[in-house]
Amino acid sequence: MIQISQAAASEIQRVRSKSANPDLLFRLAALSGGCADRYYSLSLSQRQDNDQILDCRGIQIAVGAESWPYLNGLNLDYSEDLMGGGFRFHNPNATNSCGCGNSFSVTAPAPE
Repeated sequence: MIQISQAAASEIQRVRSKSANPDLLFRLAALSGGCADRYYSLSLSQRQDNDQILDCRGIQIAVGAESWPYLNGLNLDYSEDLMGGGFRFHNPNATNSCGCGNSFSVTAPAPE
């Protein structure tokens, strides 16, 4: 299960409305790299064969099978402050994260 806040849903809708193809899915991924082993990737894309599709607050979220163990349980928020706006990741699978908030590590992939 992945949850997104109302603020995150509003920002995703805003970004999608500016896309040339508003039918694209919002994709969440956990990719290898970053300063703490893995990093979050957000994009708009077509559905892929190995995707798990979730519906949260009326937004279709695509998560590939390779990312699901790292993202299952994620809470995604969006906030703006004096330092700027951005998505905030609250991931119960992360055992460590870097100061940027976009990179994390786990001791082992979470069970499905």
